[in-house]
Amino acid sequence: MVLTPVDLDSLSKAELKERHLDLLERFCALEEEMMALKEELARLKGGSGRPPIKPSGMERSSEGRQAKAEGRTGRSGRGPRNHRLEITEERIVKADGVPEGSRFKGYQDSIVQDLEIRPRVIRVRRERWRTPDGRRLVAALPTGLEGEFGPALKRAVLALYHQGQMTSDRLVNLLGDLGLVISKREVVRILTGGKDTFLDESERVLRAGLETASWISVDDTGARHKAANGVTTQIGNAHFTWFGTTESKSRLNFLSLLRAGHDDYVVNSAALDYMRRHNLAGWALEALEGAPDKHFADEADWLAHLEQLELARTVTPDPIRLATEGALWGSVQAHGLLPHTVIVSDDAGQFNVGVHALCRVGGDVATPAPHRPERADFPHSVLQERASLTAA
Repeated sequence: MVLTPVDLDSLSKAELKERHLDLLERFCALEEEMMALKEELARLKGGSGRPPIKPSGMERSSEGRQAKAEGRTGRSGRGPRNHRLEITEERIVKADGVPEGSRFKGYQDSIVQDLEIRPRVIRVRRERWRTPDGRRLVAALPTGLEGEFGPALKRAVLALYHQGQMTSDRLVNLLGDLGLVISKREVVRILTGGKDTFLDESERVLRAGLETASWISVDDTGARHKAANGVTTQIGNAHFTWFGTTESKSRLNFLSLLRAGHDDYVVNSAALDYMRRHNLAGWALEALEGAPDKHFADEADWLAHLEQLELARTVTPDPIRLATEGALWGSVQAHGLLPHTVIVSDDAGQFNVGVHALCRVGGDVATPAPHRPERADFPHSVLQERASLTAA
């Protein structure tokens, strides 16, 4: 775009500033283009061009601070941010000592940001009635005001604990200083009680991810939970991330997590293929395939079915374990999860299910393991998509 000549005296200060910044951007772009042309010319003449000098750590640190400042305020460290604010209160200030005959010229605005934190104690007075037939009627509580503490206080406790890293003792002290009466037991109850909604949402996120993802990366690590050693498993990709903490680190555990909240066990074609691929004994396969029952609501029903089929025998590989892994994989497929999804891992044995690929630390791409035949159909498009994959 070519700038058209204008009368600079007719432009306001803001317009002049905008025009100046635009010219600076154009100048920087032209300077970079000129340097690139010089390097190309030197290369064509047989020269080596400029040496690749890497910036020092101090320069990278200052660039990071500058980028953060630009992200907060715009092109430079300064600039108007008030356009993002919502005005919640307006005060008109009268001028003192205005001479008689002066003309009113409007207002000069300024924005002041402040924060108001105060206790809000609500007394809910519900009507009580006695009906002619002797029944007692009491008005229902308003939505959100069930219990002793309101939704805003609960949100604040959760945010300060999880995002602000405040302990329950400090939360009790802070809320007490603000004028609220709350005990540590009540704070802990807010933090831990009635969180089924969050758990349901977490499971819905995992299900949506496993239903639609072309690939997922998985990993696990040791974790302490309720004063006991456990394992936290990560499942996700560029669009979602899910974490689950359990007691064990095994393929049975991983397959259970892949069910995304479902508790059933299913003996279908996917389950039987899994059992064959992992060398389940032929007599056990025939017993499972020939049994009329193929769907089991929970672990108790499944174990009772295995006991009825007398699969508990001392052979290698363990029929109970392989049959259970297969039934879990059958449940995953029955619910439409991981239909054509590639599971990318660091080659830990517990993650070797379905279409699997390896994450090579320091390499260029995630590649299928050539020594495992079930991975031979690893799609090339996923190789390209995972070109920048690094270990979690």
